[in-house]
Amino acid sequence: MKIRNNALAGIALAATAALGLSACGGSPAPAGTASPAATNGEITVYNAQHESLTKEWADAFTAETGIKVTLRQGSDTEMSNQIVQEGAASPADVFLTENSPAMAQVENAGLFADVDKDTIAQVPEEFRPSTGKWTGIAARSTVFVYDKTKLTEDKLPKSMLDLAKPEWKGKWAASPAGADFQAIVSALVELKGEAAAEAWLKGMKENFTAYKGNSTAMKAVNAGEIDAALIYHYYYYGDQAKTGENSKNVTPYYFKNQDPGAFVSVSGGGVLKSSKNAEKAQAFLKFVTGKKGQEVLQKGTSFEYAIASEVPANEKLVPIKDLQAPTVDPAKLNSQKVTDLMTKAGLL
Repeated sequence: MKIRNNALAGIALAATAALGLSACGGSPAPAGTASPAATNGEITVYNAQHESLTKEWADAFTAETGIKVTLRQGSDTEMSNQIVQEGAASPADVFLTENSPAMAQVENAGLFADVDKDTIAQVPEEFRPSTGKWTGIAARSTVFVYDKTKLTEDKLPKSMLDLAKPEWKGKWAASPAGADFQAIVSALVELKGEAAAEAWLKGMKENFTAYKGNSTAMKAVNAGEIDAALIYHYYYYGDQAKTGENSKNVTPYYFKNQDPGAFVSVSGGGVLKSSKNAEKAQAFLKFVTGKKGQEVLQKGTSFEYAIASEVPANEKLVPIKDLQAPTVDPAKLNSQKVTDLMTKAGLL
């Protein structure tokens, strides 16, 4: 496997990422720090979603209810680790993520309250965990972006699993240190089993080129450095909505057919059992999954999928029903097992 110079930092930081160093910008408060919101009725959101998206949700919620929202920004792993460390002393009222494994980690630690039934009712079953301890708030699809000057669709892999075969050696990229990719591997473990995932990761180690971040991997494809990359869909659509300079030579390919490569990752939201403002926290989660909250996704520039309250996705996206995603219970995605498997394979 060759590793580009601009990717070395991503691999070097992988171990520290697992320990919770921020990858999203901003820094959470030290563990156990008391929240001013606890005394004045505001709510504190530990946010691992994109900061601009959650700020839109928070501003709209405050405008409607008068309830102020304090955001503390960090990565999925960073914030879930901090919540587990803080335990019942956490100042967080709500936790939002980009991917499901971090939610499952907090749930498995017994730190979530049940989500209000009215909120659960707004979210289709396939976009929330079977346990009801948290809920989906948005989604992103796995996609294989490729250089259309080098590959034609008939030459593309029929399955994500094909990327471990010898014919794909040196032809594709990914960002293994990120929570996005690790969520994809979590789904692979759940769908095909640990042995199959371990074999695929071994083949990946031989075949792929590592980059730091999905956007960097896509840029490399666009620049002709590598033929293709396994990323999430919204990086392509977000760039296209701007200048398109990092995606003009790129085409997204969807595996479909319930393939592991058609996995749709659910972004989660949950209310902490320790919340001092539980009623307001539940109201925020209900707002995010309600019509107005989901319209922020539909009409905004995050290009993540709206999944709740029957709000359709942004019209530029492939309709979510056409993705033919495999069925995965988000509550069963195990970040620790994936980290162990990827470390064993030499990817972290």
